[in-house]
Amino acid sequence: MTAVFRVGLVRLVSRGAAASGPSSNALLKAQTNALPAAFMQKCNISGKTMRGGPRVPKAAPYPYKTKKYSVINAFFDKTSKRFDENSKVICVEGPVAAGKTKFAKELAEELDMQYFPAVDMDLIYINPYGYDMRQLDAQMPPSCRSFDVKNFCQDPNHDLAALFQIRMYMLRYSQYIDALQHIFSTGQGVVLERSPHSDFVFMETMFRQGYISRGARSVYNEIRQNTLGELLKPHLVIYLDLPVDAVQKQIKSRNVDYEVSSKVFSEAYLRDLETLYKQQYLKDISSHAELLIYDWTAGGETEVVVEDIERIDFDQHESDPHNKKMLDWRFPLETEWCEARIKYCHEKPDLMNYFNVPRYDVPELLRSADDSKVWRDVWFNAPGMKYRPGYNADMGDTGLLTKTKVGINEAI
Repeated sequence: MTAVFRVGLVRLVSRGAAASGPSSNALLKAQTNALPAAFMQKCNISGKTMRGGPRVPKAAPYPYKTKKYSVINAFFDKTSKRFDENSKVICVEGPVAAGKTKFAKELAEELDMQYFPAVDMDLIYINPYGYDMRQLDAQMPPSCRSFDVKNFCQDPNHDLAALFQIRMYMLRYSQYIDALQHIFSTGQGVVLERSPHSDFVFMETMFRQGYISRGARSVYNEIRQNTLGELLKPHLVIYLDLPVDAVQKQIKSRNVDYEVSSKVFSEAYLRDLETLYKQQYLKDISSHAELLIYDWTAGGETEVVVEDIERIDFDQHESDPHNKKMLDWRFPLETEWCEARIKYCHEKPDLMNYFNVPRYDVPELLRSADDSKVWRDVWFNAPGMKYRPGYNADMGDTGLLTKTKVGINEAI
């Protein structure tokens, strides 16, 4: 029986002629003539109240969801011309049930930024036609069945728990690339709930509680090491802080049955989560990003946070080359802005390929060849899964003989 390592439903695309190589980089540098970029970090983010109205973009947004951005496109569409003081990445962090969703939506609205909701396994299990692939579990061998946050809360010691967290990291990574695509193509800032940079706190907490093995943790860390360095770090992290007892009260208050009845959200689990957040993640990210922490035990006012954000001087670090603050975002040439944009807008499938880590020493991350064959036969014969989205006649797609394009950035 051959063992196959599985991380997630990633379409593996090898680098080809379309990828940015030495020749394309030289072409891109030549077309910019090494001219300085028009954009440096602006001093302050501004909310609608301060501006007196909505943000006025410098140039029309680039349709990155339907149109590729390659070296050729960079000849005609520069990147930094769309940026202003609100072209920033903001990540909202905090414990379970802290109120991050409501706050992040309000923050994005006030700052006129794009809101990216927290990821979940529906992104994998619900296909583009709305069919829930979890309905196929009865036809799948145990190693190939679905496993999401509900399953984790009900059975955190399940063999699939480690794969679940690796997939959650993969989804956060994919979404963060989408967020970078948006900011580079439109100039509009983004607000995300959690990020791939903070995801390790969950894997490490699961390990400390005995829910995953040392081997699975090792695979996760190897994947993280391979992938995280490809991303630009956020400009600002906002942490909504609640003590453990308040978190437990909030979990009971929102009354999600599988959370309330779960043994996962014990004092020990939540305490480890809090410790890892505060002593590792927030400490590390503060060396690059600005950091705001609020006691959110009784909730808070978004307007107050916006006022604090508006007082942050984001360009104070530009003059010191040894200062790591905002270092990822210091591109002195327009060439470099365009190269970064090509990387996130055109080469996402290549970035997602880094999740393909060939490890065969962790049993819970392996499935047999026989199980893999059953999974493939069932999965790709489900409604809407035989062909790419838009090419499935059985789901009502039409005009198949005249279609010449496939979707952009279909990495998951």
